[in-house]
Amino acid sequence: MSTTRRLLSTVQVARFVAHGFLRLDGIVPQELNEEAFGVFAAGLPSVPYGTPVPKAFPEGSFARRLVELPEVAGAVESLVGMDPTVDHHYVHTREPQEGSAQPLHADALIDLRTDAFDVQLMYYPQAVTTDMGGTLIVPGSHLRRTNESDTGRYQNLRGQTRLTCRAGTVVLLHHGIWHGGRRNESDLVRHMYKIRFNPTVPQVRLWDTEDLHHPEVRTELGRTFPWYEPAVGRLEIHNRIKLWRFLSDDPEFDIEYAATRVSNRPAQRRSA
Repeated sequence: MSTTRRLLSTVQVARFVAHGFLRLDGIVPQELNEEAFGVFAAGLPSVPYGTPVPKAFPEGSFARRLVELPEVAGAVESLVGMDPTVDHHYVHTREPQEGSAQPLHADALIDLRTDAFDVQLMYYPQAVTTDMGGTLIVPGSHLRRTNESDTGRYQNLRGQTRLTCRAGTVVLLHHGIWHGGRRNESDLVRHMYKIRFNPTVPQVRLWDTEDLHHPEVRTELGRTFPWYEPAVGRLEIHNRIKLWRFLSDDPEFDIEYAATRVSNRPAQRRSA
């Protein structure tokens, strides 16, 4: 198996910025998937907040081998850099025929950062079918400023997705994405292992920038989603532009003049 990390492309990072998540389907080898169940049953050691990855996950440990898979390592580096710290990790388990679902929520207090974000890795060691519930995600919700479970009042939003996937799938999420674990109506236990990474470097052009000016980059960043309101939904595009200006180190990037017109300060330019 190759150990060379595989950085994301600019188009993939733009898709992450627009959607708030990125799927890596079936990338974990089956032997690691099978090992996961025993590891989860035995329990994972606690990790103090802000622990560097090598210290949090010792060499040879299950978690270390998971995050060092070339696709995983490359994607994490592309989004948070080479030396992130581990905020926390946790195994979420849903029992068979469980009678409740998790409310829609984001995993942090209200977060006003426009020039940084944490990444949450969600790993599914087994195939997740529709009756197993899966993780509900609202695409494009990550830059809508809310406070943790304030979104729990919403039951369904247009365009929401309920994750079904192959065994060994990894999903990387912006920390602000609205999501929730759905009710498991199957006869199988469902597991999801989550690791939250905090960046320790500026998140500027960390990916493979060979396609930095590819037309699909602008297409991805200009996407809208069914739940966006006609007027307020445009703020999501504006917030996305601000984030992309930072990530790409391109302060002039814009979509349909949206950010330029509201940052225009002619008097300040004359004064300078």
